[in-house]
Order: sequence, then C-alpha cells, then structure tokens
Amino acid sequence: MTILIVDDDPSVVTSLELLLERGGYSTVSAGSAEEALEKIGEGRSKEGADLSLVLQDMNFSRQTTGREGLDLLAAIRRRRPELPVVLITAWGSIDLAVEGMKAGAADFLTKPWSNDHLLRSVETALALAESGAKAAAQRGTETGAEGGAGSRGRDGAAGEPASAAGGRTATREELDRRLDTAGLVGRDPKILRILELIGRVAPTDASVLITGESGTGKELVAAAIHANSRRRRGPFVKVNLGGISATLFESEMFGHVRGSFTDARSDRKGRFEVADGGTIFLDEIGETDPAAQVKLLRVLQDRTYEVLGSSTPRSVDVRVVAATNRDLPALVEAGTFREDLLYRLNLITIHVPPLRERPGDVILLARHFLERAARTYGRGALELTPDAEAWLRGRRWPGNVRQLEQTMQRAALVSDSERLEADALRALDELATREARGGAGRDELPTPGSMTLDEIEKAMIERCLAHFDGNITRAADALGLSRPALYRRLEKYGLGPPSS
Repeated sequence: MTILIVDDDPSVVTSLELLLERGGYSTVSAGSAEEALEKIGEGRSKEGADLSLVLQDMNFSRQTTGREGLDLLAAIRRRRPELPVVLITAWGSIDLAVEGMKAGAADFLTKPWSNDHLLRSVETALALAESGAKAAAQRGTETGAEGGAGSRGRDGAAGEPASAAGGRTATREELDRRLDTAGLVGRDPKILRILELIGRVAPTDASVLITGESGTGKELVAAAIHANSRRRRGPFVKVNLGGISATLFESEMFGHVRGSFTDARSDRKGRFEVADGGTIFLDEIGETDPAAQVKLLRVLQDRTYEVLGSSTPRSVDVRVVAATNRDLPALVEAGTFREDLLYRLNLITIHVPPLRERPGDVILLARHFLERAARTYGRGALELTPDAEAWLRGRRWPGNVRQLEQTMQRAALVSDSERLEADALRALDELATREARGGAGRDELPTPGSMTLDEIEKAMIERCLAHFDGNITRAADALGLSRPALYRRLEKYGLGPPSS
C-alpha cells in the first residue's frame, strides 16, 4: 500500500517516511497542494490509482489558517471520494481539524504525534476504506448498480458501509456463523444491519459511538464489537461515566499514586490502565462535565495520560467504544459537550433502535429472557400462552429491552404455573410501574419548623437511593434531577457515591 505524505517541511516528511516504511507501507511525498493533486491525478492515473491513503498537513506555506489543508481535502474528495485522508494539525487548529472531519477526513492527528497512534490511525482508516469498498462491490454485484465505496457518515445508518444501507442483508443464520453475537437477540432488519456493521468495523481499531434510548442494549453492541475484534483476548472494561462524580473522575479513570490526596493510602490503577491491550466502554458519555471532557480528549487524542499525583506521561493501547442516550450534537450546540471530543468518538456511529421499532422481536426476546431466568432460578420449562404473547406485542415498552427482561425475570420468580397468562404479566407490570413512581402511599410532610429545607432534601435523597438500591439513574429520575445534579447534592451532604 502506498501513502501520499503532503507537507512542506522536509524534516516532517522524512520522519513520516521512515515511520511508515518501518510499518510496511510505501510512500510518496508532495510539498504543496498542487504537487499533491498531480500525484493523485485528475482521474485515475497509474500513480494516483495506486495510492491507498493521504496523510496531509493543514498548512503548506507561511499561512497558519489551515484553509490550504481544507481546500486540498475538498479537491481530493471531489476527485477521489473513496481515498481516505488523515489530517495532521497543531492543537491551535483543532477547530479546523473538526471542520475537516465534517468534510470527510478519516481522522486527525496532532503534532507532536505518537508514532504508535499514527500507525494505528493509518491502519484503521485503510481498514475502514477497504470495508466500504467491499460492501460497495457486494451491493453492485447483487443489484447490478454501479457505485463507489460506502461513505463514512455521522448519523447512524448514513455511516454504515454500503451493503448495510442497501442491497441484500445477510440472514441471522449467516451472521451467527460469521460472528460472536455476544447475546444480541433479534431478527429485525435493523438488528441484522447492526450485526453486519459490527462485523465490518470490529476488526479495525476505529472508535465507535453507540446511540439509543436507555435499555436498548447498547452495552451488548459494545461487547459484540470487542468479541469480534483482534483485542478479544484482552480486557473489556465497562465504565459508567454517569456514576463517577467530578471529584473522583481523574482517580477512577487514570489512577492515583499513594499520597496524591488525603485518602490515597496506596497506588491505584485507573480504568484506562486496566483496559490496556483491550477495549474500554465509556457508557453515558453525554454525562461528563467539561473538565472531564478535556481529560478524556487528551487520552483519546494521543493515547497518553498522567496518573493523579504523578507528572510522568504514560501510554495506553486501547480501543474506545462509547455510548449515550443523549443527543450529543444538540449538547454541542448548547455548549455543554466538546465538538472535537464528539468527532474523536464517532468515527463510526451505531444507532440501536427502541423496542417499539422492532415489534417482531418482542416474543423472541421474551422467550429468550424467560428461558434464561428459568435456568437461573431453577425453574422448569416456562412458556407463554397466546394471550400473554398478544399482551407482550401490544405493550409499548418505554424501558425497552431492559424492561422486558425484568418483566420476564419477575414472572419466572413469582409464577406458580409453567404457563404464563396475560393477566399475571399485566399485574407484574403494573406493580413495577407503581414501584418506579415511588408507590401509591406517601408520608406526610414534616411539621413546619421540625426540619430545614436542606435536611428534607438530604432525607429524600437517602430514601430514593435506598428505594432504588443505589441506582443513581433511577434515583435522579425520581427526584427530577440530572445525574450530575444529584452527584453535586451527594457531595454537598457528604453522602458519597454508591458502592459498586
């Protein structure tokens, strides 16, 4: 594979040539945008057709605006839309790099770069381009239509390789033979397209952002990505960022050394160090505060971090998969989520549909959960009656797959019959709904003057945490608070985070 290096600094070009050639790639170089376009060729000249990737700086003269790099990127995209481009920029032009990602760049790296990270970025961009080309070829074969490689998008299906967005979708049986589906159940076309996409992106090191409502199974998608990757023998570390307070973030994620703060009685490994060589799953990424986002951006940018209490940078080899039920582009617009972090996370986006959009999978999932619960609780074979199945299909399931699983678990625990009727399921569902809303009966308010407002708030937070077994998400919802707001109150009243 041949990589075109575009930079006007001979020392940078030489360094990149040596690095890439040690990595097994051939290189050609250009010192200006004009020379780069000549190398690429107007159409598909012999030299241009042999190019597999462009690694380009954002400036090729004394200008520092980065417009030259964006103009060159646009010209490359017009002439060779399937050719991946990786941008190299300085921290001062991160906004321009993000603009480049919007315009179709495969990735962006900052100077000074990490050699290992640069090689991984190149490898990932090449693998994704190859995956898109294969998908396009498959679609062309199956439909008789001509087309280019699948484009990398930012919004769910638009970012899927071409055969996942059109053409014949593989059957569930074909996908099960090819993939470790890690417990993902379903035959709905949306699920099959997700499994196809997992099969294409898992072998790369591309960062993946999984979106979808709470309870849709985003963690299972992340586990399937890891299980089908080259890192599958490494650790799969799950981190619920909504459950880590701002004061504990740095210690939890990057670790600390003994004596770095009052209660630091021994060294502690952070989640990134534990995940080294494997995959780290950052759940509820939309709940991180601005200070935490800056710290995450650095480790995602160059795969280095500093342990709390130490000034020595450490390197980490980790693949990042993130998930959220929030609208991150809307948070970017509101100024509460960094745009550069978003583009660092969502090289590939997978949207998991809510259960109401895949009604054909409801009974399949219900039987799967019922069978598993029966094994777990030592029950014999349990089955759903036709009226029970009809009730399940007619339910909206606002809590999605998680709510359906909990209903089946409760049914397996409390039912004294091997055949589950609709009335029994309906009663269990109504009971669970009442419990989630705090029950029908409520204690009267305290006598005026007996408690301060802060004391009342603290008592209610304690009651909610106890009622929901320390589940921050459910307690915050019941109190009408966001998770960060609840954590601020936990710190205020000295309640501390829930034990994990």
